[in-house]
Amino acid sequence: MIQLTRPLRTLAIASALLACAAPAFAQADNPVGMWQTIDDNTHQPKALVQIADDGEGSLSGKVVKGLGANDTPDRRCTACTDERKDQLIKGMTIIKAMKKDGDHWDGGNILDPENGKVYKCKMSLEDGGQKLVVRGYIGVSLLGRSQTWVRAQ
Repeated sequence: MIQLTRPLRTLAIASALLACAAPAFAQADNPVGMWQTIDDNTHQPKALVQIADDGEGSLSGKVVKGLGANDTPDRRCTACTDERKDQLIKGMTIIKAMKKDGDHWDGGNILDPENGKVYKCKMSLEDGGQKLVVRGYIGVSLLGRSQTWVRAQ
């Protein structure tokens, strides 16, 4: 067994702790990961959405699972009017083409599977990266509404 001197042992422990903490720091400034959406009316968890980077700097979000009353795997987007019409909501990409713009993400769109409408979208992180404010709007951002999603652990 190799014996480490006290300074080397301290350095090894500090390095290990830093390596374990690095993913948490990375999440604080990036929305990539799993998010729990909240129902506007009931204020209860509604779905899990996985936000991913396409490798070219654009983010998208896919419904992974419905929660509570929305946990019905055969639910379809009957109100959709694009290529997602009558497709399963589970596995559906509802956020597309989000690009980083300073401290927020913009330029993409978000689908509301409840009414089938597609809105322009802005996203920004809050609370050290643990909350994601998602704003859907038509025309200008002032004419829209925001939801706050919570990072799923």
